[in-house]
Amino acid sequence: MNKPHLAQIVRGLCAPVLLLAALTANAELSITQGSGAATPMASQAGTSAPDWLYTVRAGETFQQIAGELLAKGIAPARLRQYNTLDKGAELKEGDRLRIPVQWLQRQPDPARVTTVTGTVRIKTGADGRTLPLTPNILIRVGDELISAAGSATIALADGSEVRLSPDSRLVFNRLTQYGKSGMVDTRLRLNKGEVHTRVRPVIEGGARFEIETPSAVAAVRGTAFALQTSADGTRLQVTEGVVDFGAPGKTRRIPAGYSATLTTNPGLSIRRMPPAPTVNPLAPTLTKLPATLTWADSQAPQHRLDIFEADSGRWVESRKLEGNEFNISLLDNGDYEIHLAALTTRGTVGMPAVIPVEVDLQAKPATLLAPEADETANDDMPEFRWRLNGQNEIARVEIAEDDSFREPVTTSEWAPETSALPLRPLAPGQYYWRVVTEAGGNSVATSETRQFLVNGSLPPARIISVNYVDSQVRVFWEKVRTAKEYRLQLSEEPDFENIIKEATLADTTAALRLIPGKRYFVRLKALSDGPLTSRWGPGRELYLE
Repeated sequence: MNKPHLAQIVRGLCAPVLLLAALTANAELSITQGSGAATPMASQAGTSAPDWLYTVRAGETFQQIAGELLAKGIAPARLRQYNTLDKGAELKEGDRLRIPVQWLQRQPDPARVTTVTGTVRIKTGADGRTLPLTPNILIRVGDELISAAGSATIALADGSEVRLSPDSRLVFNRLTQYGKSGMVDTRLRLNKGEVHTRVRPVIEGGARFEIETPSAVAAVRGTAFALQTSADGTRLQVTEGVVDFGAPGKTRRIPAGYSATLTTNPGLSIRRMPPAPTVNPLAPTLTKLPATLTWADSQAPQHRLDIFEADSGRWVESRKLEGNEFNISLLDNGDYEIHLAALTTRGTVGMPAVIPVEVDLQAKPATLLAPEADETANDDMPEFRWRLNGQNEIARVEIAEDDSFREPVTTSEWAPETSALPLRPLAPGQYYWRVVTEAGGNSVATSETRQFLVNGSLPPARIISVNYVDSQVRVFWEKVRTAKEYRLQLSEEPDFENIIKEATLADTTAALRLIPGKRYFVRLKALSDGPLTSRWGPGRELYLE
């Protein structure tokens, strides 16, 4: 084949009208035929299998394209022959190659769990084990997701998203990618419950996204839709794009704004969905909660409200409402989408009104009330009180032995309260306390710091060990938690009536120089910053040979 002939064919393939004509009836059928037996693809390209048109990019060669796209066993020469290309023909940027879909590389392409709320389990197809579902788990062919009171969001390899509602079961029957072509073949089975999906537009001529239920099949081109199935049948609501829906092999095209129901009797019914409710303006950024969402009165007996995280797609909340208002509360800081739709007496969900909203709560420092600065508490479980100054805040008390709070001694529980007790009793000693407030899950503020004293006696300081090295003796003792320093006494008598050495030490060890052959006795007492001291600990005999 000469080059002018090649250019003529390429220009013809690039023409939009002829491009649509090149997508054969069988290519269309491969998307809409449902979950029935797929049209067999012949070992040689022909009318029984659709073609995919690949657009050549700058700098690409025929051998490079064939190596990246063709499956093993398909020689590049067959692709040349199929496109009637001479061996020496060169490709230019923008040229198109016709490639039978069955000649493309295929490999499994697992999905990934992006968010999980509540309890969801995964039953693995490999060994049948049932495990808790957690974010970032890879889902492979044969795996089944089982939601109880929880929900999950799954990201597919092509960027499509599936949201699984509570009380649902979803099986992943096929997760295939066609090499580097960008085409996927995704087939799911919803045995029970509900899914919401947002599917990227599929590439014509072989790509496929399909959800099967016990009674119906939904084949998708690139759309947003919801699907519910139960023993009574299957319901579909299309909010964007189109979905081919119906019994296997008998699908009808359902456009956006319509719902379809398939039951044993009367069969497939298609209805226009109720229009989206008219929602009254809501501030795009909420700085305090609760905030009230309201909408115009309608004839719908109920409305359905769903809240999703904008970035992750996590299903935060779903409920049925009567009336025309809803109090938004208990949301962390972040961006959300609120979907509000009418709900008919038949259970059909209407077109949703989508309300984007940002929650931006800011914590403020609490005002400390009691105990006062430098107050003495005669109870080892003193009560702490404060005043909150922000909106939707939770707080806790932190108690430490130093004002840096590097190692808090104890805290209280996080709660929206203005008083608390420490989680454990406080030994006598000097302490510092403060209140930390939190709002929106990520905004934190800290109050001033106050010092206080827990009355009583410090525990005695007990000697742990004694080491002898030449003429030096090193003494080690236990740390008393609330002690700031220690008093050491050295005597020649066990009753310590005659003290020959006394020192105040900040550490829990001391080195002493003793006269060999004489007996000595050492003891310690813990001291605090305040008036508290401990009893003298038991004496320890020292003898240096």
